[in-house]
Amino acid sequence: MNQVKCKKIWLSSPHMGGAEKAFVKEAFDANWVAPLGPNVNGFESDIKKYLNEDTYVSALVSGTSALHLGLKLLGVTNGDEVLCQSMTFAASANPITYLGASPVFVDSERETWNICPEQLELAIKDRIAKGKKPKAIVTVHLYGMPYNVDKVHDIAKNYEIPILEDSAEALGSSYRGFKCGTFGDMAILSFNGNKIITTSGGGALITRTKELKDKTVFLATQAKDDAVHYQHSEIGYNYRMSNIVAGIGRGQMQVLDAHVNKRRANYAFYEEYLKEFSEIKFLEEPEGSFSNRWLTCIETNSYELREKIRLTLAEDNIESRPLWKPMHSQPVFANAKAYVNGVSDELFDKGLCLPSGSNLEKEDLERVVSIIKKVLK
Repeated sequence: MNQVKCKKIWLSSPHMGGAEKAFVKEAFDANWVAPLGPNVNGFESDIKKYLNEDTYVSALVSGTSALHLGLKLLGVTNGDEVLCQSMTFAASANPITYLGASPVFVDSERETWNICPEQLELAIKDRIAKGKKPKAIVTVHLYGMPYNVDKVHDIAKNYEIPILEDSAEALGSSYRGFKCGTFGDMAILSFNGNKIITTSGGGALITRTKELKDKTVFLATQAKDDAVHYQHSEIGYNYRMSNIVAGIGRGQMQVLDAHVNKRRANYAFYEEYLKEFSEIKFLEEPEGSFSNRWLTCIETNSYELREKIRLTLAEDNIESRPLWKPMHSQPVFANAKAYVNGVSDELFDKGLCLPSGSNLEKEDLERVVSIIKKVLK
């Protein structure tokens, strides 16, 4: 077979469940095509019910916009410092700079690949000693694996620093029976096209009070004062999710658990059929953690092997990607302060994300595994 013509296997493509069209059609039929409407309200209600927590949900245009507003509501402003997990996508850190603040990056622990409690406390003590107590901490559930919630939150509480929980990759994950997205002082979700469910593009800010939700919606709709004319007493943003996009989300919520189960099954398949090879290893769930396995990732024993696997998969029209390049190694943050232990740099050099979509067929997984096996043998 001509390899160029092989079916494309994507890393994580959108997967519709079928009910989305009915909600979108309803929005068109009722002419609810604005950034408000019954689908927006229903989507927020669906998320709130799923999280099973006393939370308030604001549906927005992206996870990035949710991070931006979350930091703003936590009082982050020009000249502040915000601690941020280094091993993450740039969207976790960029909104810090939108507010004129500076990110201070913290490296990962081996157990979860997420923010290292030891490095976190070291960073806090050092910043306080230098007269710059951090204004907030951005924590991330990387690839759906919960961070060490108990230790991280004990540290944050001890130093009285609020946490903005980046749960963009972790809808459906949980820690000690509680859903990710419910641990921080605020939390965010993402519904980007590659996430566990998608609205094509979208996100949400999770707050603990109705007052904060009302403030979020106010800021997200251009901060229009309560007046008959257009009056603005503070700067606002065009961040509210549209009723049409929210309709896709309502349909996706109906298949969220099925998507989680399928992605976990993908992980189990890879682990079962590749466990004989000592050259690679998987990130196992620590006790008390339940990962949605948004992406199945492997760590190889060298950069060279990582690249050989990636390039061989690419030759067969299969998408895979290195793990996130740490923020402290990014050119745009070359001058940022960072507290590193080498873990995230090593993971970036040796780690690879494998195709993990909930719409993968068994034959797709078998094709991926067969190629990896050939490389390893």
